Amino acid sequence: MELTFGSAATKIIGSTGFSSLTIGDGTMILVACVLLYLAIWKKFEPLLLLPIGFGCLLANLPLSMMASTDSGGLLNFFYQGVKHEILPPLVFLGVGALTDFGPLLANPSTLLLGAAAQIGVYTTLVGAVFLGFDLKEASAIGIIGGADGPTSIFIASKLAPHLLAPIAVAAYSYMSLVPLIQPPIMRWLTTAEERKIKMEQLKPISQTVKIIFPIVVTIVCCLMLPGVTPLLGMLMLGNLFRESGVTARLHETAETHLINIVTILLALAVGSSMTADSFLRLETIKIIILGLLAFCMATAGGVIFAKIMSKLSGGKINPLIGSAGVSAVPMAARVSQRVGAEEDQTNFLLMHAMGPNVAGVIGSAVAAGVFISLFGDPTGGSTHAEVATNLISTMSASLK
Repeated sequence: MELTFGSAATKIIGSTGFSSLTIGDGTMILVACVLLYLAIWKKFEPLLLLPIGFGCLLANLPLSMMASTDSGGLLNFFYQGVKHEILPPLVFLGVGALTDFGPLLANPSTLLLGAAAQIGVYTTLVGAVFLGFDLKEASAIGIIGGADGPTSIFIASKLAPHLLAPIAVAAYSYMSLVPLIQPPIMRWLTTAEERKIKMEQLKPISQTVKIIFPIVVTIVCCLMLPGVTPLLGMLMLGNLFRESGVTARLHETAETHLINIVTILLALAVGSSMTADSFLRLETIKIIILGLLAFCMATAGGVIFAKIMSKLSGGKINPLIGSAGVSAVPMAARVSQRVGAEEDQTNFLLMHAMGPNVAGVIGSAVAAGVFISLFGDPTGGSTHAEVATNLISTMSASLK
């Protein structure tokens, strides 16, 4: 076959990505550049948004075979870690190794604040059903309110894998915006006098209690909600590495090298799922709006419940720590400290806020377990799913 210069040039041009570039691809490349801008120049959760943005960029380069759906491609192999529920639990292993449950154990009542903040998850579930999402999709969207990226990815991969990309981006975006979203809500719901409340110093917790805690939580919670075992089990294992005192090397690996490597793989995998077909849809806008609603409701729920606890305790609890009930550790606790310091520079709330903050991590994982047991595919779960479906459908119908 004779090959002329013209036909050779045509063949070369036809084999480039430029010839296959579509409007959708170009739009997603622009979205990727926006995420990279927010990560690098605005410093919005850069450890996550940067690899997510670059994964999105790679996935939308035509003919690159880098999308999560491209069988045999590099990022497709990374995505298998999300699809088969490997990477999110490993992130929780690292989070557990980094987390000190001492503030929660020193003031167990703050566990209620972590639970109260989950109101954003459940109200958004109803709102998502009202907007036309089915219960599995609505459950995955609702978890955004917990400000817990790995949990959002975990439940989305199980219940609504087609919505993984917008849910993950919304979850991590709102996690990065914690210092901007929470303070106005906190100031609006509290008075200056409430923000000045100084809490008593936390009592010391023995090492034995810290060792027993992750073991007991694993047994109780995982027997009640088996679906949450991968997340909560790894969280508590990482914490046991930290507190046992006999696994220094494992603890160091889990809290540094392992969590860093897994974060890269997880973020790239999520970014690779952000193709035009999966992201440029009306559902994405709905998810972003619902995610913001979920996060605001979670913050408000925690603060309001903390106000109630403050009244019942005779003013011993500062309501600001209720906002830390979302599981953005330790950003939400730092926000509580900062808003409190605006009223009184000598008021140190950080360690008190860490109690509901780590409780929020457990709370969001438990909420995910509830949704998985109700709407997932557990054996013998159809009766519960039918009851929940009828209840939520009735509520959404009444709202309409």
